[in-house]
Amino acid sequence: MPRNTPSPRACRDCDGFARAAITTGTRNPDGTRTTLTVDCPACHGTGTTAPTPALARIGR
Repeated sequence: MPRNTPSPRACRDCDGFARAAITTGTRNPDGTRTTLTVDCPACHGTGTTAPTPALARIGR
């Protein structure tokens, strides 16, 4: 029986839409718009969150 791999969880801040293109309002010489690409600050553009590591016992 095949093992199912768990799907990565979507980032709670961007809901999986990690990268956005924002127009600046200016145009390039060829007529296209100038855009800036901005990544989600929480997931750094991946769209997923890292799984929470298991609690580690420290000390005695």
